[in-house]
Amino acid sequence: MKNIILSAKNLCKSFAHNGGQIHVLQHVDLELYQGDFTVIMGASGSGKSTLLYALSGMDRATAGEVIYDGKDIVKMKEKELSKLRYTDFGFIFQQMHLVSNLTLFENVVVPAYLNKEKPAAEVRKRADELLEQMSVSRIKDHLPTQVSGGEQQRCAVARAVVNSPKILFADEPTGALNRKNTTDVLNLLTELNGEGQSVLMVTHDVRAALRASRILYLSDGKIIGELTLPFYESDKEKSRETQVNAWLTSLEW
Repeated sequence: MKNIILSAKNLCKSFAHNGGQIHVLQHVDLELYQGDFTVIMGASGSGKSTLLYALSGMDRATAGEVIYDGKDIVKMKEKELSKLRYTDFGFIFQQMHLVSNLTLFENVVVPAYLNKEKPAAEVRKRADELLEQMSVSRIKDHLPTQVSGGEQQRCAVARAVVNSPKILFADEPTGALNRKNTTDVLNLLTELNGEGQSVLMVTHDVRAALRASRILYLSDGKIIGELTLPFYESDKEKSRETQVNAWLTSLEW
């Protein structure tokens, strides 16, 4: 029996537009499980990123609840949400959002320094270990503008997990990368998941979705399909891709 790490009930998100309302999320119910690699897919405009932001507290839902650690994120004050994002949640975005005048190493340690829960020496040690794991330790003193997009994204992954988050949220993390860098970043996320890291990723890329242990399909702000998969193994990728493509086709992907 898997442990529920986060759940949403009757989640709605609307935006005012030309005197009316656009309903992006419509009464979404879901549960995220500890140690899962969950992927959200759907057509452009289906509400994928909006759902991720609502679940992570990056944006507030219009209605419904998001329960994490016994508390409703939707009702939290901004100070509580800010602390939660430092301590329990990690974030990776398509655009890396690295601070341009800080080195890769400095970009990684900043969230841990802001968190103020670990001594500086311990923070620096963990940052070095993560940069080594992400294969960018040799360029840790470079500025973001001095390295490739793939190297920037690896640094962003290290930054996202420096505080050992309970959940890693990723919004199209490979969308701006070439094929090789995409594979490298997906391998990193798969490795982290294999070590027990819970991951929630939004993607439109089937190759990225193959890494999931669970895929949720969103259409017009509603979850209309779910596919459960075993842990990813590269030597079984072809059969896995066939299965996922067949499932997506059945949902009129």
